[in-house]
Amino acid sequence: MNQRTIIFKNRIEEVERIAAFVEGVSEELDLQPAVVGSLQLAIEEAVVNVINYAYPDRTECDSSLMAKWDDTSLTFILSDSGVPFDPTRAADPDLSLGLEERPIGGLGIFLIKKIMNEVSYEYINSCNVLTMIKNL
Repeated sequence: MNQRTIIFKNRIEEVERIAAFVEGVSEELDLQPAVVGSLQLAIEEAVVNVINYAYPDRTECDSSLMAKWDDTSLTFILSDSGVPFDPTRAADPDLSLGLEERPIGGLGIFLIKKIMNEVSYEYINSCNVLTMIKNL
């Protein structure tokens, strides 16, 4: 199994580095551009949630994103030491409501669940660990 890891600060400027990281991994796997774009969207949504919400006091902290892959799947593991939060328990948004009627937020987690084949969460050693698997 191959793997790569990127460490990033909880600053919005880091999203560009994360996108490049996902693109680099995707190139190694020779993934189709549409798949690369959807993976970047899912990972960006997860990372932006960490940046915006994991550290409410705005303390600058390091988080990590690991990519592991083999011939059958690509797994991203996002880890942070912020406020415990299990995104897999978030209710899906009610898409039958009009845009004006929907509450703000919640679409990012919904997109992650739709794009990835498996999404799981654990709180281990004071760390949020979000695992997102895409079958290849």
